[in-house]
Amino acid sequence: MNALFPRLAIERLRALAAQFPAVLILGARQVGKTTLARMTFPDHVYLDLETPRLRELFAADPAFQIESRAGDGLILDEAQVVPQVFAALRGAIDAAGRRPGAFVLLGSAQPALVRGVSESLAGRVGILELEPLTAAEAGAGSDPLPWQRLWLAGGFPAALRGDFREWHEAYLRTYIERDLPQLGLPADPLFLRRLLTMLAHQQGGLLNVSALAGALGVSHGRVARALDVFEQTFLLRRLPPFFRNVGKRLTKSPKAYLRDTGLLHHLLNIGSLEELDAHPIRGASWETFVIEDLLRRERLVRPFSQPFFWRTAAGAEVDLLLQRGDVVSAIEIKAGVGTLRQARSLTGALADLGASRGWIVDQGGEEEALNAHVRRRGFAVDVQWLP
Repeated sequence: MNALFPRLAIERLRALAAQFPAVLILGARQVGKTTLARMTFPDHVYLDLETPRLRELFAADPAFQIESRAGDGLILDEAQVVPQVFAALRGAIDAAGRRPGAFVLLGSAQPALVRGVSESLAGRVGILELEPLTAAEAGAGSDPLPWQRLWLAGGFPAALRGDFREWHEAYLRTYIERDLPQLGLPADPLFLRRLLTMLAHQQGGLLNVSALAGALGVSHGRVARALDVFEQTFLLRRLPPFFRNVGKRLTKSPKAYLRDTGLLHHLLNIGSLEELDAHPIRGASWETFVIEDLLRRERLVRPFSQPFFWRTAAGAEVDLLLQRGDVVSAIEIKAGVGTLRQARSLTGALADLGASRGWIVDQGGEEEALNAHVRRRGFAVDVQWLP
């Protein structure tokens, strides 16, 4: 992570570290986990367990290595490469009554990591999911970047400087050729890249695994397994539909989004804002950008809220619903400027959704009330706003 970008997650991380003896920071590779941990806990010893020598030492005697190196605290990067670490950490925590925040684990949501934490450290670890940069973060540093750059290049800090397509190509190759085989997917770069490209062309559409499998000439199970791993490694978001007993036929399939718009644009050969403005994917890309930016901040402010979309068989739709306990917020996302007609359509859905207010988020530069129940808000007005 570039130190010029302050991270909103730091307060959430500190709160978890004040409550639990261990904290797990999950996130995609290159999202900034290591830098965030080292900046937040400068007195902790940092160890990367992917280093061959350290991996060997910790595999041989993890309890000894933890006790001898812990000092004022310990950061263990890629902890899942040595599964024995989790039981040893549990023993160290229970035996010594470790102070809150003594151990910080970093990982990329691999099944071994999640399984090790759930089996060995349940009740002893707080979990933070670190997302790519938000527009508020990218624009807050000493060399601020406009949200348009973030939309085009994506939220990975290193992708925002220089040629974002070169960066995403290198990232994609590493992800497909090294990371995915370690997660149990057969080494088939052509199939995986074709699947990702198909998902990019269908960005924000209803997910049909059978149709994807048929187009690729492979089994349903093979595509389903790949999608599961894409989701576990923060590449894919499956946004579930929202259900209420309102007597209407509702869509039951999730919508699928490649979560980072920089990767989306790279897969579609889009290299500039001018190319993006002329591309048919522009509306779906903008929808993705706004949804991800809102959800990245929502998770930090209200970590237990749930996102959905809503669509009826008749075609009525709301792009994003945020369910916060009994309160539902309805958000429509438009690449143009929201209209009175769109506000009337959203108003008609509010009663079915159990929501009293709705918002239309667009690219305009101001905020206004379109009717008594719906407000239009330009994304550029305040990139820290949450509905």
